[in-house]
Amino acid sequence: MSAKKKFVQVGLGARGRWYFHSLVDKYQKCAELVGLCDNNKGRLALAGEEIRRKGVNVPLYEDADFEKMIKETKPDCVIVTTRDCFHDKYMCRAMEMGCDVITEKPMTTDAEKCKRIIETKRKTKRRCVVTFNYRYSPPRTQIKDLLMTGVIGNVVSVDFHWLLNTSHGADYFRRWHRNKKNSGGLLVHKATHHFDLVNWWLSTVPESVFAVGKRNFYTPETARRYGLNKRSERCLDCPEKKKCRFYLDLGAYGELKSLYLDNEQYDGYFRDRCLFSKEIDIEDTMHVIVKYRSGATMSYSLHAFMPWEGYIIAFNGTRGRLEHKCMESVYVSGDGTVPGELLRTGTSTMIFPHFGKGYSVPIWEGTGGHGGGDDPLLDDLFLPHPPKDKYLRAADERAGAYSILTGVAANISIAEKREVIISDLVGGIDMPDYPPMPSPSEKLNPLWQHPSAKIAIGVDVKKFLATALQGKKSSITEAKLPRKDLFKITVKRSGTEGFHDIRPIHNNRDGFVYLMAKVRMKRSGKGRLLYGADGPVKVWINGKESDCRPGASNPIVPAEYACAADWVKGDNRIIFAVDTNCGKAWGIVAECKY
Repeated sequence: MSAKKKFVQVGLGARGRWYFHSLVDKYQKCAELVGLCDNNKGRLALAGEEIRRKGVNVPLYEDADFEKMIKETKPDCVIVTTRDCFHDKYMCRAMEMGCDVITEKPMTTDAEKCKRIIETKRKTKRRCVVTFNYRYSPPRTQIKDLLMTGVIGNVVSVDFHWLLNTSHGADYFRRWHRNKKNSGGLLVHKATHHFDLVNWWLSTVPESVFAVGKRNFYTPETARRYGLNKRSERCLDCPEKKKCRFYLDLGAYGELKSLYLDNEQYDGYFRDRCLFSKEIDIEDTMHVIVKYRSGATMSYSLHAFMPWEGYIIAFNGTRGRLEHKCMESVYVSGDGTVPGELLRTGTSTMIFPHFGKGYSVPIWEGTGGHGGGDDPLLDDLFLPHPPKDKYLRAADERAGAYSILTGVAANISIAEKREVIISDLVGGIDMPDYPPMPSPSEKLNPLWQHPSAKIAIGVDVKKFLATALQGKKSSITEAKLPRKDLFKITVKRSGTEGFHDIRPIHNNRDGFVYLMAKVRMKRSGKGRLLYGADGPVKVWINGKESDCRPGASNPIVPAEYACAADWVKGDNRIIFAVDTNCGKAWGIVAECKY
C-alpha cells in the first residue's frame, strides 16, 4: 500500500475550514494532515482543538513560521486558503521549497503576482491546482457535455448575467473583500469562477477585455435613503441595527462568532463592517465585453444587490441556441448553511435548434455546496487515483491565470476607459488542457438532430378546460379532485412553450383553479409528465394522484418538475390544481413524454 500523501494548510477562515475538516473526516485512509498555519492565534488554536476532538493532533504554526512548518512537517502539498492578495506569497514559497500547491480561487489578484506564480511553476516544475468547484457541479458539467457534443454547433457568442443577492452579495462589502488591494474586487474574487466557466465551456481563452463598472448601491447615499443616518463603522455597536435590513449579528451564528468575533483581539479584523461605508472601493455593478481566441465574444454582467441569487446564460451557435438558468440558496459565508446550493426550482436548460422546436433538457442533479461541485472536487484533490474525467475539470495555474486576468483586465479597463489586451498583462501562458469542441469549419446538415432532442420528443398539452375560481379550504397538499362538470372554461394558450394563462379566471383573487386536459398517446407505457407552474400545484394522471409541489412559485420554468406516468393508448386525463397564491400564479406549461 502506498504511503499517505501529506498536506499542510495556511489560512483557516470560513472557506479554509472545509479543506482541513474534509481531510480529517473523509480522506484519512489516503491523505494525512500534518500542519496548520494562520495569522490569527485564536483561529489557529480553534482549528487545532476542533480536529483534536476528532482524534487528530497536528502542530500549529503562526504565519511567520510558514517556512518552518514546511521544513519540519515535510508535506507533499500545501493548501493555500488565505486572503486572495497573499496567495502568491505562500504558493511561490511552497513550490520553491519542493511542494505541490492547491489554492483557492482566485489564484491571485493582479498581473504581477500572476506572472510570479507562472514563472515559479515553470522553474520548480511543481504541480499547481486551482480549485474551480463550479466546473464539477452536475448542471454545469452537463452544459459542457451538451456543447462538446455539438448541440448548437460551434459557439460564436455568449450572454452571461450573474446575480448576487442582498445576503451573499452584501456580505462582500462587510469583509476584507470590500477593498481591491485585498481581493481585486468582485471582477477578480467572484467573477474568476464565471470567467473560468466560460473558458472551460468553450475550451478557449480570452484575448481582450473592455469593461465599465461602479458602486451604485452599497454607498453612504443609499444608507441615507434608507434613513440610516447614525451608522457605526460596524454592525456590533451600530445604533441603527434595529431598522437596518443588512444588520449582521455575529453572535447569532456559532461559526462566525468563534472564527471572528471571539478572535478580533489577535488581528483587529472586524467581520461585520458597515456595507455602506465610504471606505469601500469595489464595484457592485459591472459589465464586461470579452473577445476569445476561438473567435467567440461574451457580454457579461455582475450585480451584487439582486433579489435572488444565481445566473442566466445563453450560448449562440451555428446550430441554434442554448439557454441555462440556475438559482442558488441564500447564505452568508460562515453562517453554517450549505454555500451556493442549487435550487431545483429555478434551474433549467433549454435548447432551441435551427429549423426545429425548442425543448427542455432534464437537469443533471447534484447536492451540496456550490451546486454539488464541492464533493467531486475534493475527490479530485485528495484521492490517490481519481476517476478519469473526459471533461478535464481539474484546473491548474494556466486556467487560474486566464480566469483572473479577465478580471484584472476589466479593472484596468474601468479605470482607464480602454480595451485591454490580455497578453500585454502576462504573456506566454500556455493553453490550458481543455476537451475538443465542434469545429467552426464543420459542415452543417439542416436535418441533423442532437440525441437530446430525440429524448425530448413528446406530446404537448395543447388544450385545457378549467373550473371557475374555487374557495381555498386547505393547503394544496389536501386538494381533492373536483366534479367533471365544473370544467367549463377554455384556457388561453400562448407562446412557443404553450403557456396556459389562468389570470383571467382568478383576477388576482385567492383560491384554487383546476385545469383538465385530454392527451392522446400513441401507445401505452411508462413515461413522464414534464410541467412548469408558478404557484403551489397538485397533479392527477388518469385519476391517480401523481405529484404535488407546494413550494412552486414565480417565475414559471418549462419542465421544471417531472413526475412518473403510466400512459394508456388513446386518451389520458391530466388534472392540475393550482393555488393562485393571492393572484401571483399565472398558469401552467405541460408536456407528456415516454
